[in-house]
Amino acid sequence: MIIAVIAILLIGPNRLPRYAAQLGQWARNLRNMANNAQEKMREELGPEFEDVDWHKLDPRQYDPRRIIRDALLDDEPAPTLSRPAKTARLDEGALPPYDTEAT
Repeated sequence: MIIAVIAILLIGPNRLPRYAAQLGQWARNLRNMANNAQEKMREELGPEFEDVDWHKLDPRQYDPRRIIRDALLDDEPAPTLSRPAKTARLDEGALPPYDTEAT
């Protein structure tokens, strides 16, 4: 309601119907784009499209605390960091290996 009053004051009652019609057109275009995208996905995925769990892919279901808790309670052992292998030392005066194809 407040937004409508501000719009009337800023835009003016003469231009408001034109802007309201434009807003409606944009909303219709956005809805058509969403429907076209859904139809295109249905065509490309075929019967697999119906098997997708859309509720699981909803970004509103994202809960970082749950993800971390699930990762910490996972039964797989955590990967261990291995120490890098010791580098071979060259004898005094020896040249290091040189690969002509790599440089």
